[in-house]
Amino acid sequence: MSVVSNPISRRNMLAATAAGGLLTATTLAQAQTGEPMTEPRRPGRGGSNPGPRNPTRERQNPDLISPPATDHGTLPNLRFSFDDSHVALQSGGWTRQVTTRELGISKNIAGVNMRLNAGGVRELHWHKAAQGRNFVDDVDVGDLWYFPSGIPHSIQGLGPDGAEFLLVFDDGDFDEDNTFLLSDWFKRTPPEVLAKNFGVPASTFSSVPDPSELYMFPAPVPGPLSSDKIARAHRMSAGGTTEVPQRFSHRLMGQTPIQTKSGTVRISDSKVFPASTTIAAALVEVAPGAMRELHWHPNTDEWQYYIEGQARMGVFAASGQARTFDFQANDVGYVPFAMGHYIENTGDTTLRFLEIFKSDYYADVSLDQWLALTPPELVSAHLRTDPQFIHALRKDKVPVVAA
Repeated sequence: MSVVSNPISRRNMLAATAAGGLLTATTLAQAQTGEPMTEPRRPGRGGSNPGPRNPTRERQNPDLISPPATDHGTLPNLRFSFDDSHVALQSGGWTRQVTTRELGISKNIAGVNMRLNAGGVRELHWHKAAQGRNFVDDVDVGDLWYFPSGIPHSIQGLGPDGAEFLLVFDDGDFDEDNTFLLSDWFKRTPPEVLAKNFGVPASTFSSVPDPSELYMFPAPVPGPLSSDKIARAHRMSAGGTTEVPQRFSHRLMGQTPIQTKSGTVRISDSKVFPASTTIAAALVEVAPGAMRELHWHPNTDEWQYYIEGQARMGVFAASGQARTFDFQANDVGYVPFAMGHYIENTGDTTLRFLEIFKSDYYADVSLDQWLALTPPELVSAHLRTDPQFIHALRKDKVPVVAA
């Protein structure tokens, strides 16, 4: 029995035959795209790949097909794309997630990519994982918010087109489907108990919708926040309640960034966003050809979200282990605790990504700065380099280095 793994047209078959050659999956892919394919080989190592092949995926991941010679060992997968996640379609928008189910190494962090149409509401709910009194705010591009674990909240899309955003949770096993929903609690509580609790007839609750109808559902777009705050102030004063003492939102783009010749870094942790006690983050921008310097994080694992551009990340895991990964927009990356790594912009546009940590503070150690602050004789004894290298070391940290 023969299996045709790469269907080709009769014309292509005849052309290959007339040329006296063999039309392999590799040559077919090149003919279809007009671009050479990455082969799994280096001088003296590997060989060609006759197929079957997926040219689109291979071009997105050239360092998986033909790894750098410095890669070694059996590091686990440190990359997953939201584009490979299941999308749950709702009447008010959609959602998809990357948890330990999709990226097994990510034990501390899970991410949810969510889209709310204009007016779309993520039902009133709360989580065991972090994300009383009262707080309401409008957030825009580049803004952050934080909901402590167990605190109820909702999210609604505004403007003419709603919003798309990333939710990050401090538990890799988090599941967006396992949240405490308002309608679900009402449906699972006897009507007579609800009646006793709220002091109204049990018939009041005969029309509570099934939880499957809500979760993310359409609702009228609210008026300006200023008007809502006035009405809310009246309600709170009548009930003797007040607003929370600290804000649950933060204007990250309003921060003055750490600026280098080839990029910027904006850091958010409990120092500048006091409410965020379990999540720290950095928004990093890297110019084409430039690189997030060789470094590591001394406090916890790093979870990454790539917003735009393309990148290559090399991770050093000690004991002779290292592995290289390629990233595109909407990919998730992961670096286990204390592993050395770099992120290089391999495209021709600005690379923008988030570094996220399960911690109340941000910390990193620069390889360059560490060596610059180490006695030069000791560095030379270890690396056997010439004086030019010693003189090039920087005592001031440069998080994004030039091309």
